[in-house]
Formats: sequence, C-alpha cells, structure tokens
Amino acid sequence: MRPVGEHVLIIGAGVVGLGVGWQLLELGHRVSVVERNTAGSGASNAAAGMLAPTAEVTFQEEALLALSQRSRTLYPEFVARLQEVSGHDVDYRTSGTLVVGLDRDDTEALEHLLAYQLHLGLGAERLSGDAARELEPALSPNVHSAIHCPSDHHIDPTGLMGALRAAFLLSGGTLREGEGVQELKVAHQRCTGCVLESGEEVAADAVLVAAGAWTRALGGVERRQLPRIRPVRGQMLSLWMPRAQPLCERVIRAPDAYLVPRSDGRLIIGATMEEMGFDTSQTAGGIFELLRGAWEAMPGIYDLPFERMWTGFRPISLSNEPVLGPSEDIKGLWFATGHGRNGILLTPLTAMELSHAMHTGTIPEVLREFVPR
Repeated sequence: MRPVGEHVLIIGAGVVGLGVGWQLLELGHRVSVVERNTAGSGASNAAAGMLAPTAEVTFQEEALLALSQRSRTLYPEFVARLQEVSGHDVDYRTSGTLVVGLDRDDTEALEHLLAYQLHLGLGAERLSGDAARELEPALSPNVHSAIHCPSDHHIDPTGLMGALRAAFLLSGGTLREGEGVQELKVAHQRCTGCVLESGEEVAADAVLVAAGAWTRALGGVERRQLPRIRPVRGQMLSLWMPRAQPLCERVIRAPDAYLVPRSDGRLIIGATMEEMGFDTSQTAGGIFELLRGAWEAMPGIYDLPFERMWTGFRPISLSNEPVLGPSEDIKGLWFATGHGRNGILLTPLTAMELSHAMHTGTIPEVLREFVPR
C-alpha cells in the first residue's frame, strides 16, 4: 500500500472528518473537506460527549475496548494541542462516572458488570448507595448500589466541534459546507475524487469517507464496496442547572438514562437507541422515558428549567465496531466511519492513527482489527 498523495479530499465534516483533516494538514498534506450540511450537523453535535470505555464496556467486545481505552489516554495531549491551535475551550472534564442501580435486580447486574471490569483490569470499584450519595448528594435515596469509574471522562461535543473546525481552517484546510456529494469518481479501480450534487467535479489524490450514518448514500461504486453502516436514532434533551449549585459533577449512568453535566450549567439526558432510519421525530414516549429514567436516579431534575430536545443518528456497523482504513477494492479510497456510540471517544485515536496510516501507507497495529473487509 502506498501513501496518499498531496491532496486529500474528506467527505463529512464531523469530529472524525475534521480531526483526521487537521492531523493530515499538520503532516504537510493539502486537505479539502466537503459537507452536505454544516460542520457537526450529523452525530457530532448531537452526542452527549461521554468518554467512558470502563462504564460502557460490553461483553465480548475486547478489541473495541482496547481501541477506546487507547483513545481515552490520548485525550489530554490531543485536547491541549487542539486548544492551543484553535484558541477554543472544549470543556474537557475528568470527574469520572457513576453507574447506579435502583433495586436488587440492578445490583445483581452491576455485580456482573464489575466482575467483568475487574477481570479486564479496568479501574472500577463497587459503592454502596450511601457511598455513592457522598460523591453525588442529589442521587435518589432509592439508589441501592453503584460502580465508580474514576478514569472515565467527558467533553462538550459542540466545543470539540468548534475547536476542530477552527484548528482545521487555521492550519490551512479548505471547508466547503452545503456541498453534498452525489458520487465518488472511480477509474480503473482508483478513486480520483467526487462529483458534487451541483455537478462540479472535485479531483484529489485520495478520498476519505467520514460520512457517518450517510456512508451508504454515496454513488459511483457498487453497494458491496461500501461498509454496511446504518443509522440508529437517539433522542436527547437538556435542562438548566443552577451554575452555583449544579445537580451533579460526574456523569451518572442510570438503568434507563444517562445524565451528563456541562460547565455552562446544562444537564444532558439521553439513552434511546431506535431503529427508525433517518426519521428525525421526537416522540412523547421517548422523551417520557428519558425524563422518567433520569428522575428515578436524581429526583431534583423535576424542578429544572427545560432547554431543548433533539435527535441524532449513530452510525452503526454490522460488527458494532468502527471501519478504519483503506478500501479492499478501490485504491485511494479510505474509510473512517461506523463509530456508533463512540465517535467522540474515538476522535483522538482515529485522527492521529488514521492520518499517520494515510501519510505513511502503513496500517498501525492498533487499527488492523478495524480495516474494511
């Protein structure tokens, strides 16, 4: 495999596309990013921003866990450099996560989770309900038990997006918003650019598809040559906490909702995973379940002012793992998609490792489990 040439075209201006683009610029490439809407308008700005590989570990997904842990360790250095280049604050917080249980069944489930976390060598500890309330006094008296994951962090995705957009532009990148891609240009099994919906052709030495849930909407190639990524809808809402006395400092993962505090006073509540295609509707049932799940863990939300609600589309692959690397069939075509619930968490690793792979033509060991197949 050869390194990509001078000019790289990236399709999709989310955190992944702009992150890889920024790193390619720092490696000396010329980079253009095309975005059908505005930067971050897909999953990036809709995300909650939890950086929680320990709290969210899933049975039988050790490869994804290793990738996520490595990306989390890269975050401090990545954020420091990003804030230096962009001049933007990203509200990166290291206050940890509490996974809470509300009844005996929840406690049994937490015991299984903790045993698995400890088996994998993850930093987690069991807390009683009283010990959890010492850390977060606003937790419900019904919180029966908890797992404390101090190494899990969180970030404001809108701040991260703003910083990446600024860093990309300040580093000399070209960002074309409101420019949808109709199809990829492929000749003799090599990708040479794309055709925009306007009919304009954009030439490049290599193309990186970072289009998230919209990956399979690209034309110009056979469907089998695109990763099988589907949209999974998530509904979310936000409330306002008193700035002087925020309801919580840590991320709270309850059985039916998660609560993520922001430094500006917002409290983000989410959790839904719905197979509804690209339907952007916000449903009464979805919002009710979010509020109910959050209220059961932290009753004080009842009196908080409502800010807004929204939907986003997580890009989920068949394996529930990201697709990172060059196409098997088409030279010069690369993918960075399918990050699912972990797009924000995996941004530093994807940006740094994939840009290095494109620059050198060598796939690093950490990405080899995730190359397109």
